[in-house]
Amino acid sequence: MSVRPLESESAEYRKLRAELLAAEIALKDQIERVAALRRALPADTVVADQRFEEIRDGVRAPVLLSELFERPDHTLVLMHFMYGKQQEKPCPMCTLWADGYDGIVPHLRQRVSFAVLVAGDAGAFAAYARSRGWRHLRVVGAAASDLKRQLGFEDASGAQWPGASVFRRNADGTLVHTYSVSADFAPGHYRGMDLLSPFWSFLDLTPEGRGDFMPRRSYE
Repeated sequence: MSVRPLESESAEYRKLRAELLAAEIALKDQIERVAALRRALPADTVVADQRFEEIRDGVRAPVLLSELFERPDHTLVLMHFMYGKQQEKPCPMCTLWADGYDGIVPHLRQRVSFAVLVAGDAGAFAAYARSRGWRHLRVVGAAASDLKRQLGFEDASGAQWPGASVFRRNADGTLVHTYSVSADFAPGHYRGMDLLSPFWSFLDLTPEGRGDFMPRRSYE
């Protein structure tokens, strides 16, 4: 085992910890296999260059999906944040995720372009972003776009679902969708966003686990 055992550990603990280590290594290998399958998906699903809105220097400005690519060689990752239409208040779970993403965006931008996509008003959500202290997240409003509905993150009533979508831009300017993941893989199968947030993994390290904890926008 790579972690040095304590002298006070029982033989039973060491035995079960060794079994756990083998399972952890197998999980790591499975995650790598899944990532390889994800990378092997064909990049042939063409999408339209949708028009969104964002706030630049306090002023509303239109922005195209193609303009969210900050460099020609970048892949674009959009986080589908539950806000707008039927989701009248920002989702607490999405807020937890975005709080973490704001800190890593400067690192992400070395490899990919990243933006948060909401179905609500860009100005209202920009105010929420400021209240959270987000400094790096690019926030885009898609209230007049049907991209979320096309990708399955919004239904006909305007109900929202969280997730992430990945896009590439071909040399001829064509935009292609390569992958999307929702927090719900399928009915009865959740935790689809776990790999995109360390919060739950930290709770999984503890004896009590996740329990019934649900995040809130404020703990005051």
